[in-house]
Amino acid sequence: MINIILYQPEINGNTANIIRTTFATNSKLHIIKPTGFDLHPHWLKRNGAGHLLSEVPHEIHTNYDAFFKKYKDKNIFYITRYGLKNYTKVNFQKENKKSGEIWVMFGAESTGIPKTIMQKKIKNCLRIPMNGSCRSLNLANSVSIVIFEILRQLKFEGLSEFEVQKGKDFILK
Repeated sequence: MINIILYQPEINGNTANIIRTTFATNSKLHIIKPTGFDLHPHWLKRNGAGHLLSEVPHEIHTNYDAFFKKYKDKNIFYITRYGLKNYTKVNFQKENKKSGEIWVMFGAESTGIPKTIMQKKIKNCLRIPMNGSCRSLNLANSVSIVIFEILRQLKFEGLSEFEVQKGKDFILK
């Protein structure tokens, strides 16, 4: 299972989009508080995420220490503009075979992941390549980019590769 970890997200719209992405990809979501908004479904109504949060496997952690205490033995990858390795250079298929899990953390929109966390796992700090003049990408977009690379490497296991609701041949009718 892919585990997406949001470290103190600040913007409800981004988190709502990420909830929708984790739902679509059968991933688990971890949210580390504090957040910049209330996690009540009313504040996550964008893209129906308030409803979807109840459908998505997820955990809300009161703070980073609580998360770390529970998951300190996990091999977590950190997506950061300071990463020294391109996220596509990781063999996520091999990582999945080891434990059946892939863990990826994304930082707060304004400050990212604290250096003190990343310095302990510098080899797991990954970067999404971009124009050198660009500071960063949108959080929800970054999650989508990375999660679909992981899924591509896993051959989209467990996901439908054709339209299910209206039928595989909908476009032909």
